[in-house]
Amino acid sequence: MKTIMPLVLSSVLLLGTVACDDNAKTSSSAPETTEKISEVPTDKTILANQKDATSQVRRDQLNADIRAREQRNNITGGNATRANNDLASEVRSKLEANIPSSQLTVAAKDGAIVVAGTVQNQEQLNKIDPLAKEIKGVKSVKVLVKVAEAAPNQQ
Repeated sequence: MKTIMPLVLSSVLLLGTVACDDNAKTSSSAPETTEKISEVPTDKTILANQKDATSQVRRDQLNADIRAREQRNNITGGNATRANNDLASEVRSKLEANIPSSQLTVAAKDGAIVVAGTVQNQEQLNKIDPLAKEIKGVKSVKVLVKVAEAAPNQQ
C-alpha cells in the first residue's frame, strides 16, 4: 500500500502537467503554436471545420462555456487575476463561436493575447481583435493571422 500511493499520486500529477500544456486551438488543423504560420487549408478541411463548428451541440457548448465564464467573472468583479490557460481558452471559444471556419491558435501571457493562423476573408480577420477584447482580463491583442482562401483539394 505504501508503494502504490506514491505511484498513483505521481501518475495523476504527470497527467495533469501534460494535459495543461496544450495551446487553445479553434480546430484540429490549426497550427500547434502561435509562432508557426498555418498552411493554406483545403476545401475538405474547411468543410470539416465548418461542420464541427456549426453543429448545434458545439454551438450550445461554446455558448454555455462563455456564459459560465462571464458569470464567474461577474461574481469576482472582474478584478481577479486570470490564469493564462483560462484566458486563452475563453478567447478561443469566443473566436470559434463567431468565426467558425477559422484555423486559429490562441496563446495568453499576463493578459496579452496572441492569435495566429488563417481565416477565409478580411471580414473575419477584422473581427478577431474586437472579439478578443470583449473578454475580461484581456489587456492587448496581437493578431498574426493571414487571410487564406481554401485551396483546391490536393487528393
